[in-house]
Amino acid sequence: MASERTEKLAGMNFWDELFRLRDELREEKKNAIQVIRGADLPTEINRQGTMRWYLHPSIRDTELQTLMFFEQTIAPGSKSGTYKFQGDQVMLILEGRGYTLVDGIKHRWEAGDVLNLPIRKPGIIVQHVNEDPNAPARFVAAEPNFFACTGVDRGSGFEQIEEAPEYRALKRKPSSTA
Repeated sequence: MASERTEKLAGMNFWDELFRLRDELREEKKNAIQVIRGADLPTEINRQGTMRWYLHPSIRDTELQTLMFFEQTIAPGSKSGTYKFQGDQVMLILEGRGYTLVDGIKHRWEAGDVLNLPIRKPGIIVQHVNEDPNAPARFVAAEPNFFACTGVDRGSGFEQIEEAPEYRALKRKPSSTA
């Protein structure tokens, strides 16, 4: 006896569902924001510190959903929270000087530097430190949005070029009514 889930799944055409999702996302993106103005974004203080989010999985009105992108400010002489994540992040230091601990190893930086945080299967542990007691440190960071990295259009535009013969034959069969 088939389970309720099996019956539900059997009632769907998952190939057509991809196209339904594609069309839904295309409609959603018709009026998507191309230019994200920092002045229009709020700052938040969270467990990592003071941040301003430009691209985030929960921000759905932007054109891109494949990246997370944020600005972080670290107060004079302060530090960020410490967190573990998969890595694969690039940071551009806009202001200040300090260092980032990656798995306990210190990597010094200053304004104009780019810091590459490696991707590692078990993740990495990271904390940022502002060494200047008189001025804030500020950077922007980008990383893949693994929540929606490739999107329904699969990164190249998702179109059906030709239908399989079996599908065409199925479409030609008259449906039986009971």
